[in-house]
Order: sequence, then structure tokens, then C-alpha cells
Amino acid sequence: MHVPRYGWEIAVATAMQESTLRNLGHLGADNDHDSLGLFQQRPSQGWGTPEQILDPQYAARKFYEHLVEVDGWQTMPLTQAAQAVQRSAFPDAYAKWQPEAEQLVAVISDGLDIVCTSDGGDGLPPLDDAGLPEGFVLPTDPQLRAVVSFALAQRGKPYVWGAEGPDSYDCSGLMMAAWAKGGVQIPRVTADQVHTGVAVPSLAAMQPGDLIFIPGSDGTMSRPRHVGMYIGTDRGGWQYLVQAPKTGDVVKVIAVSSWSQQVAAIRRPLPQ
Repeated sequence: MHVPRYGWEIAVATAMQESTLRNLGHLGADNDHDSLGLFQQRPSQGWGTPEQILDPQYAARKFYEHLVEVDGWQTMPLTQAAQAVQRSAFPDAYAKWQPEAEQLVAVISDGLDIVCTSDGGDGLPPLDDAGLPEGFVLPTDPQLRAVVSFALAQRGKPYVWGAEGPDSYDCSGLMMAAWAKGGVQIPRVTADQVHTGVAVPSLAAMQPGDLIFIPGSDGTMSRPRHVGMYIGTDRGGWQYLVQAPKTGDVVKVIAVSSWSQQVAAIRRPLPQ
């Protein structure tokens, strides 16, 4: 269904508040009634079966169907429009996510006016800047430039579990291949990569090429199973990462803020 860009921003901000963009199953004693999925929709309230709600495409479509039925939603403040759909006990909670939702939608939407300086680095093809954050510039350090350039050059290639390139990647395979371009051999799998190099204390302390770990769909904070690479900031200082997300998706750039509440570890591979 066709929904204007503002609708995307409302949906993303809502999912950030409800689930921090995680497709949550039932959380046992910590669960809010029978709430499930990205938008914490409830089967008992007519949102669908548990299986349907845990399908992100279905959940998003149901959210949009309810949103467009709200009279005047396109001129409402974001938090008011979200509350009209969600009927939350905390109606003002969505507002704080609006800046991050706008940034994330800007990254994934088409037709961005991009400014990026890149010759790809030594031995690398020129970097296609389409879809990169406005004002993004590759790192000046030659090694980090090669690592980040390679990772970004893989955008659009499909995720395939166990793949190490050149035509497809899984999350850790992409990290290994990118760092190999910088002359650094890192372990193959996420469970080992999370121990490579040195720890980075915070998101604010990151430099391009650092590896960011989150639980993913089948991991935990103590044993993360998904990894992405920090690439730098846009003109406004917003941070971004590149990742190979999951089966059915492709290598892409997303805002670090979409991961910020579930970061299990940050590691910096050591130069060799």
C-alpha cells in the first residue's frame, strides 16, 4: 500500500518505542499482556494471530492500515498520530524518537541528495555514493579507508548464511572480507569476532571500521550473534553502520541509533 514518507517516520518511531526495532516474541513474566512483534500488537485486540504479528511485513501493513484510517493523521504531531493507532498508556513516549526515525527513513528512502568523496582506495573500485548519508566522507587513514570502502562496495548483495563473498555475504563474512582488504585477518564467525582486537568503551568512542555486536534473532547480550561495521557520520553528526542483515535482505547502511539500545559489544580489530 502507498503511504507518504511521514507515515514511514510515524511507523519507525512507534517501533523504536515499542520494541527498539526488534521483532519481539513473548517475554514471559515481563510481557505486556499478549503484545508481540515490532509494534507490540496484541492478538486479543484483533491485530492478527501471533504468527501473523511476528511477520514484520504483516505487522507494518496492519499498522499502516490503522494509521490511514485516523482522520487528519498527516497533519498531526507524530506522537499524536502514533498514539491514535497504538492507544498506549504512555501517549507522549513516541515524540522522543522522531529525530532518529526521520534520520533512519532518510537513509532507506530513495532520491536522497548525496555528497560523498571517494576514489575507492588503492586497488578498490570507485565507491557508488547512492544511498549513503548526506555529507558522508570515507576515513582518511589508508587502512580504514580500504576496509570501509570494501564493505560499502558490497551494498545490494544478498545475505546468504555462511557466505564470504564475492557475490553474497552473511554478517560476519562481510566483516572478515572487509578487514582482509585492510590487511587484517579476523575470525570468521560472530562468536569469535566479538573477542577480536580491543574493546571500544562506547558508541561515542567509535572510529570507522569498528565492529558493533547485538544479540540478533537468536543471541543474547552476553553471546551476541549479529555484527555490523561502523562507517562514520553524516554532515549532522549522526552515526551509521553497514551490515548484512538476514535472509531475504541485502547488504545495506543503517543508522547506528536503530541498534543503540541493544549493543552488546564494540571491538576494534588490531592493525597488523
